[in-house]
Amino acid sequence: MAISRRVVILLFAMIVASCRKPYTPPAIASPNSYLVVEGIINTGGDSTIIKLSKTVNISAPTTSNPVLGATVVIENNQNATTWPLASDNHGNYIAVGLSLPLSAKYRLAITTTDGSYQSEFVPVISTPPIDSVGYTVSNGNVNIYVNTHDPTNQASYYRWDYQETWIFHAKYYSFLTVDTATESVVNRLPWQYVFYCFASDASSNILLATTQNLSKDVVYEAPVIQIPLSSEKVEQEYSILVRQYALPADGYVFYQNLQQNSEDLGSIFAPLPSTISGNIHALSNTAAQPIGYISATNSQSKRIFILESGLPYVATVYPYDCEVDSTTNPIVTILAEAWQHNVLLDQGPKQWAFTSADCADCTVRGTQQTPSFWK
Repeated sequence: MAISRRVVILLFAMIVASCRKPYTPPAIASPNSYLVVEGIINTGGDSTIIKLSKTVNISAPTTSNPVLGATVVIENNQNATTWPLASDNHGNYIAVGLSLPLSAKYRLAITTTDGSYQSEFVPVISTPPIDSVGYTVSNGNVNIYVNTHDPTNQASYYRWDYQETWIFHAKYYSFLTVDTATESVVNRLPWQYVFYCFASDASSNILLATTQNLSKDVVYEAPVIQIPLSSEKVEQEYSILVRQYALPADGYVFYQNLQQNSEDLGSIFAPLPSTISGNIHALSNTAAQPIGYISATNSQSKRIFILESGLPYVATVYPYDCEVDSTTNPIVTILAEAWQHNVLLDQGPKQWAFTSADCADCTVRGTQQTPSFWK
């Protein structure tokens, strides 16, 4: 009798499971695409870079949707002077070294094929210099942090982003290559080596801090990024450029809400999603309000280098599973369509060793062009 009951329960569960249909919430299936505006009006000597893109549905095959062919202009509240931004044809709109008057308030005027948008006039806030960027090593990680302070006690709200660059090497050294013109195996010349390369990445998380409730405007060791010691980022030499921006109070709230909605979800203790209201408004299509917050400030930056000699040794975890194979006919193996992504390593008495390009050619994931700032 007990067995029969179990069979009935199992059959019922199978029927229920087979009747389930995928549920696509309206927000996911919505055809709406909202304008996203990222960047600051840089009142100092650095470039103003405004990135325009459109939101994409979660189910969309692409995650990048830049807005091209827009007109972006900086306006002030004192006179008719404007500063147009030039497009790089990748969704970025740029003006170099504006050095704007600090007494005025500024806003963005944006025109796209979908309509016109305008940010609110905002006063200029001065960003204090970064005191230092440093790191500690603990629990198998390199923890990079930033220190800053404002002796005038005016900043109070801070945001950071960063650009990281590192030198890495392929897992295996390739001494040989195939000359496709003569279909022969030849030794690589020095300029053909593909062992060492540079790679870079930009921050994607939102980094914030406030000193509003402190007696002094001092930020001490605000976390920037945590890198495992086993990462190839810190295997040779690593550099990070940290940029700092002061925010107005409502700008800080905007980024805090954005941070919670994008990074702090996924657990029963996470905050509920909240409305993200910025200071940019649609003028012609009020049903599709844009997402973004534009502030006017100068940026401050500081770069540091971290050498592997200054870190404890931990074996590097390579990002690919790499195996070495061998062949008696490298021409057929390497030139054949099925093996076109392989690289010859070395030559034995009667065989040639080879592996995948991911494991022997660093240019698959990086560049051999040395950055201008590299030490």
